[in-house]
Amino acid sequence: MEQRLRRLKDKANKLPLTPGVYIMKDKTGQIIYIGKAKALKNRVSQYFGSQEKHLTKVRRMVENVQDFDYILTDSEFEALVLECSLIKQNMPKYNILLKDSKGFSYIKITRGWRNVYAVLQKDDDNADYMGPYTAGFSVTKAVEQAKKIYKLPTCNKVFPRDIGKERPCLNYHLGICCAPCSGRLSLGEYLENVDGAIEFLKYGGKETIRKLTLQMEAAAENLEFEKAAKLRDTIKSIEKVGSSQKVVFSTYKEQDVFALCAMDGKSCFAVLRFENNSLCDSEHFFTDEGEALPVMRAELLVSYYSMSRNVPPRIEIDGEVDGKESIEKWLSEKRGSNVSIVIPQKGTQAKLVDMCKSNAMQKLSEKYRVNDRYREALEELAMVLGLSKTPEYIEAYDISHTGGSDNVAGMVVFKDGRPLKSAYKRFAIKGFTGQDDYGSMAEVLSRRFEEYHKGQSDGLSVGFARLPDLILLDGGKGQVNAVLPIMKQYGIEVPVFGMVKNSKHRTSAISTGNGRIDFNARKKAFTLVTNIQDEVHRYAIQYHRKKHKKSTLAASLTQIKGIGEKKARNLMIKFKTMDAIGKATKAELMSVPGITEANAIEIIKAFKGE
Repeated sequence: MEQRLRRLKDKANKLPLTPGVYIMKDKTGQIIYIGKAKALKNRVSQYFGSQEKHLTKVRRMVENVQDFDYILTDSEFEALVLECSLIKQNMPKYNILLKDSKGFSYIKITRGWRNVYAVLQKDDDNADYMGPYTAGFSVTKAVEQAKKIYKLPTCNKVFPRDIGKERPCLNYHLGICCAPCSGRLSLGEYLENVDGAIEFLKYGGKETIRKLTLQMEAAAENLEFEKAAKLRDTIKSIEKVGSSQKVVFSTYKEQDVFALCAMDGKSCFAVLRFENNSLCDSEHFFTDEGEALPVMRAELLVSYYSMSRNVPPRIEIDGEVDGKESIEKWLSEKRGSNVSIVIPQKGTQAKLVDMCKSNAMQKLSEKYRVNDRYREALEELAMVLGLSKTPEYIEAYDISHTGGSDNVAGMVVFKDGRPLKSAYKRFAIKGFTGQDDYGSMAEVLSRRFEEYHKGQSDGLSVGFARLPDLILLDGGKGQVNAVLPIMKQYGIEVPVFGMVKNSKHRTSAISTGNGRIDFNARKKAFTLVTNIQDEVHRYAIQYHRKKHKKSTLAASLTQIKGIGEKKARNLMIKFKTMDAIGKATKAELMSVPGITEANAIEIIKAFKGE
C-alpha cells in the first residue's frame, strides 16, 4: 500500500499549480470520486500524504484509488462547471450525491365521515385530493391548524364503525376534538366541521374569518343565536391559532438557509426555504462525513442546486464555503441574476442559521443517537463553541491551594458526556512556591503535553498519549492565555476555553482568549459544562485538602527535636496519619528513611507527652 501511495503522490507532485478537475479511479478503472481544485498539485497531493489527517470516508476512498486523471481548465469557475457535469454523468461512489426526495404533497379528503390528511402521493382509494403542492412543510402545518380549529379527530378510529365503543380521549377534554366517537355528534354536524376545515385550507385564515363574520352577523339578525355563537367561537379559534403560531420570518423576501451538523462520521444537511419573508418549506439530507467542513458545504450546495431547485437571490449558511466565489457565479448563471452566499454574524439572519443548525443536529441525533441526552448536550456545546466536530473526549483542569501553599491541580476527563474516572490525574505544582494560578495552569499543561509526546514516541494511544477533543480550564481569559503559548510550543491544536463562575460561584459563561460566550439559553450544553466544572473543582480541592492536611501534620512533627521537614514528610508518607505514628514501635519508626534511633526515641516521648 505504501508503494502505491508513494507512486500516486509522485504523480500528484508533477501536476501544475493551475485550476482543473481530478478524477480518481479504482483498480477496475471505474471512477469513484471527482473533485475540482484551484491548484491541482496542492489539492491532489494532500490525498496521498499522511492518512491519519483524513476522515474515515476520505481514507476509504484513498484506499481504493489505483490511479487518477485530470483535466486542466482556465479558471476555478470552469472547473466547477466541468465537475458538476462529470458528477452527473458518472455518479461516483464517494461524491456527495443528494437524492432528490422532493415530490409533490397533497391534501387528502376521505369519503363518508370525511377527514383531511397531508400525504405525499395520491392513492387509488376513491378519496378526493387537493393539490399538488410543492411545499410539503406548509401543507402539513396547514392541515394541523385546520384540524385544531375545527376539532377534527387525529386518531385512527374509523367512523361509524367505532362510534360508542370507547369513551372520548383526552383531546376531547382539551377541547381540540369534537369526539364523533362519543355518538353525541350527528353526521351532518360533523361534516359542517369538515367543510369548514376545507374552506380554511383553500382560502386561508383571513378569507375564512371574513366569510364566517358575515355568516355570524346574518345568523344574529335572524335571531339564530346558537349558530352565531358557534361561528363566533370558530372565528376566535382561527385567530388564536394565528396569534399563537410561531411565525418564522426572514429579513429578505426570498432566501434559503443552510446548516451542516457532523458527528461520528455522519452528517446532516438541513435547509430552510423562505418565500415572501416567511418559512415555506424545510428539508434535510443525511450523508457520510467527508472532507473538511468548508469543502463539504461546497459539495452539498452544488449537489442541492443540481437537483432542479429554484435558486434564490440570497443563501445564508453556517460557515465557510470552499470556492465560494465560483459557486456564487454558477448559481447566478442558473438563476439569471446575482446570487450571494452569506455567513450572518448577528441579528435575525444569524438566528435563522442557528435554528437551521439545531434542526440538523436534532435530525442527526434522532437518526443515529435516539434519546441520548449526553450526545445532544455535546452537539449543542460544539455548536455554541463553534467546534468542527463533537467533543467526545474532554479534559478539564482546576488549580487549588490555600494562600499559595500546597499548590495542586486536578484533571478530569469526560468521555461521551460522562465522567471517565479511570483517566483522572492529579498534579502537585513543582515549578515555584507561592500563589500564581496562571503559572500553575501553564506548568500543568506543559507537563501534560510532555507526557503526550513521550506516549507518541512509545507508540501508545491511551492515557496522556491521547489528545482530547476539547480542553476546559476553570477560570477566565487569563488562564486561557496562559496555556495558549504552551500549546503552540508543543504543536498541539486542541480548542481551549475557560469556564467562568459568577459571584455565587456558579458557572455563568465560557471564556475565550479575548472574550466570553454566554450560553444560559443552551440548557443542555450549560448543564454539561456546569457538571464538568463542579467535578474538576471537587477533584482538585479534594487532592489539595489531603495534601494540605499532610503538610499541616508534618509541620507539627517538626516541633519534635531532631525532626525536620524531610523526615516529617517521610513519616507521613509511611504512616499516613498522626495516630499511626503515635502507635508505631521504635523499630517501625526506624524503618522510615532518615529516622535514627535517637529520632525514634524523641518521637515516642513526644507522643507520650514526656
